[in-house]
Amino acid sequence: MSEQLTFTYTIDGDDFTRAGEASSSVKNKLKMLGVSSDAIRKVAIAMYEGEINMVIHAEGGTISVSVSDDAVTMVLADRGPGIPDIDKAMQEGYSTAREDVRSLGFGAGMGLPNMKRFTDEMQIDTVIGEGTTITMKVYL
Repeated sequence: MSEQLTFTYTIDGDDFTRAGEASSSVKNKLKMLGVSSDAIRKVAIAMYEGEINMVIHAEGGTISVSVSDDAVTMVLADRGPGIPDIDKAMQEGYSTAREDVRSLGFGAGMGLPNMKRFTDEMQIDTVIGEGTTITMKVYL
Protein backbone atom coordinates (compact mmCIF):
# COMPACT_ATOMS: atom_id res chain seq x y z
CA MET A 1 0.00 0.00 0.00
CA SER A 2 2.81 2.40 1.06
CA GLU A 3 0.49 5.40 1.28
CA GLN A 4 -1.98 5.95 4.07
CA LEU A 5 -5.73 5.76 3.43
CA THR A 6 -8.13 7.62 5.72
CA PHE A 7 -11.88 7.18 6.12
CA THR A 8 -14.03 9.52 8.23
CA TYR A 9 -17.51 8.83 9.60
CA THR A 10 -20.03 11.00 11.44
CA ILE A 11 -21.92 9.19 14.19
CA ASP A 12 -25.35 10.44 15.28
CA GLY A 13 -26.12 10.31 18.98
CA ASP A 14 -29.13 8.25 20.08
CA ASP A 15 -29.58 6.69 16.59
CA PHE A 16 -29.49 2.95 17.31
CA THR A 17 -30.87 2.10 13.86
CA ARG A 18 -27.64 3.27 12.17
CA ALA A 19 -25.21 2.25 14.93
CA GLY A 20 -22.67 -0.14 13.47
CA GLU A 21 -22.71 1.24 9.92
CA ALA A 22 -19.26 2.83 10.21
CA SER A 23 -17.58 -0.30 11.60
CA SER A 24 -19.29 -2.41 8.93
CA SER A 25 -18.05 -0.05 6.20
CA VAL A 26 -14.47 -0.20 7.53
CA LYS A 27 -14.66 -4.00 7.72
CA ASN A 28 -15.63 -4.15 4.02
CA LYS A 29 -12.91 -1.67 3.00
CA LEU A 30 -10.24 -3.63 4.91
CA LYS A 31 -11.37 -6.84 3.16
CA MET A 32 -10.96 -5.12 -0.23
CA LEU A 33 -7.47 -3.98 0.80
CA GLY A 34 -6.50 -7.58 1.62
CA VAL A 35 -6.00 -7.04 5.36
CA SER A 36 -5.85 -10.30 7.36
CA SER A 37 -9.16 -11.60 8.70
CA ASP A 38 -7.77 -11.60 12.26
CA ALA A 39 -6.90 -7.88 12.07
CA ILE A 40 -10.26 -7.09 10.44
CA ARG A 41 -12.09 -8.89 13.25
CA LYS A 42 -10.20 -6.92 15.92
CA VAL A 43 -10.79 -3.58 14.17
CA ALA A 44 -14.48 -4.31 13.58
CA ILE A 45 -15.17 -5.33 17.20
CA ALA A 46 -13.23 -2.44 18.77
CA MET A 47 -14.73 0.12 16.42
CA TYR A 48 -18.28 -1.21 16.84
CA GLU A 49 -17.98 -1.00 20.64
CA GLY A 50 -16.71 2.58 20.35
CA GLU A 51 -19.43 3.49 17.88
CA ILE A 52 -22.13 2.13 20.21
CA ASN A 53 -20.59 4.05 23.14
CA MET A 54 -20.84 7.27 21.10
CA VAL A 55 -24.53 6.59 20.44
CA ILE A 56 -25.32 5.65 24.07
CA HIS A 57 -23.25 8.12 26.07
CA ALA A 58 -22.47 11.07 23.80
CA GLU A 59 -24.28 13.23 21.30
CA GLY A 60 -22.43 11.34 18.58
CA GLY A 61 -19.11 12.41 17.15
CA THR A 62 -16.63 11.45 14.45
CA ILE A 63 -14.52 8.40 13.74
CA SER A 64 -11.41 8.70 11.63
CA VAL A 65 -9.76 5.48 10.47
CA SER A 66 -6.27 5.49 8.96
CA VAL A 67 -4.84 2.43 7.26
CA SER A 68 -1.09 2.20 6.71
CA ASP A 69 1.23 -0.68 5.85
CA ASP A 70 1.73 -1.56 9.51
CA ALA A 71 -1.46 -0.58 11.37
CA VAL A 72 -5.08 0.50 11.39
CA THR A 73 -5.55 3.53 13.63
CA MET A 74 -9.02 4.58 14.80
CA VAL A 75 -9.67 7.96 16.42
CA LEU A 76 -13.12 8.28 17.99
CA ALA A 77 -13.95 11.81 19.12
CA ASP A 78 -17.27 12.57 20.80
CA ARG A 79 -19.06 15.57 22.28
CA GLY A 80 -20.31 13.71 25.33
CA PRO A 81 -20.10 14.39 29.05
CA GLY A 82 -16.59 12.94 29.43
CA ILE A 83 -15.62 9.97 31.58
CA PRO A 84 -15.32 10.94 35.28
CA ASP A 85 -13.48 7.76 36.35
CA ILE A 86 -11.61 5.95 33.57
CA ASP A 87 -10.42 3.14 35.87
CA LYS A 88 -14.02 2.39 36.91
CA ALA A 89 -15.24 2.67 33.29
CA MET A 90 -12.63 0.06 32.26
CA GLN A 91 -14.08 -2.51 34.71
CA GLU A 92 -16.12 -5.22 32.98
CA GLY A 93 -19.80 -4.83 33.80
CA TYR A 94 -19.61 -1.19 34.95
CA SER A 95 -22.10 0.91 32.99
CA THR A 96 -23.73 4.31 33.18
CA ALA A 97 -26.22 3.49 30.40
CA ARG A 98 -29.82 4.57 30.91
CA GLU A 99 -32.48 1.93 31.57
CA ASP A 100 -34.15 2.47 28.17
CA VAL A 101 -30.79 1.78 26.50
CA ARG A 102 -30.31 -1.39 28.56
CA SER A 103 -33.78 -2.57 27.55
CA LEU A 104 -32.55 -2.50 23.93
CA GLY A 105 -29.74 -4.90 24.85
CA PHE A 106 -26.96 -2.31 25.07
CA GLY A 107 -25.07 -0.88 28.04
CA ALA A 108 -23.73 -4.10 29.59
CA GLY A 109 -20.47 -2.41 30.58
CA MET A 110 -18.26 -4.30 28.12
CA GLY A 111 -17.59 -1.50 25.59
CA LEU A 112 -14.32 -0.06 26.86
CA PRO A 113 -12.95 -3.41 28.12
CA ASN A 114 -13.62 -4.98 24.70
CA MET A 115 -12.08 -2.00 22.92
CA LYS A 116 -8.90 -2.51 24.93
CA ARG A 117 -8.98 -6.32 24.56
CA PHE A 118 -9.19 -6.23 20.75
CA THR A 119 -6.58 -3.52 20.09
CA ASP A 120 -2.82 -3.40 20.44
CA GLU A 121 -2.85 0.17 21.78
CA MET A 122 -5.61 2.29 23.29
CA GLN A 123 -5.47 5.78 24.75
CA ILE A 124 -8.38 7.66 26.34
CA ASP A 125 -8.33 11.46 26.53
CA THR A 126 -11.38 12.88 28.26
CA VAL A 127 -12.51 16.31 29.48
CA ILE A 128 -15.58 16.47 31.71
CA GLY A 129 -18.32 18.49 30.01
CA GLU A 130 -16.51 18.56 26.65
CA GLY A 131 -16.06 15.02 25.38
CA THR A 132 -13.77 12.06 24.95
CA THR A 133 -11.27 11.06 22.30
CA ILE A 134 -10.20 7.43 22.14
CA THR A 135 -7.30 6.42 19.92
CA MET A 136 -6.94 2.72 19.14
CA LYS A 137 -4.41 0.88 17.03
CA VAL A 138 -4.37 -2.63 15.58
CA TYR A 139 -1.05 -3.75 14.09
CA LEU A 140 -1.10 -5.53 10.75
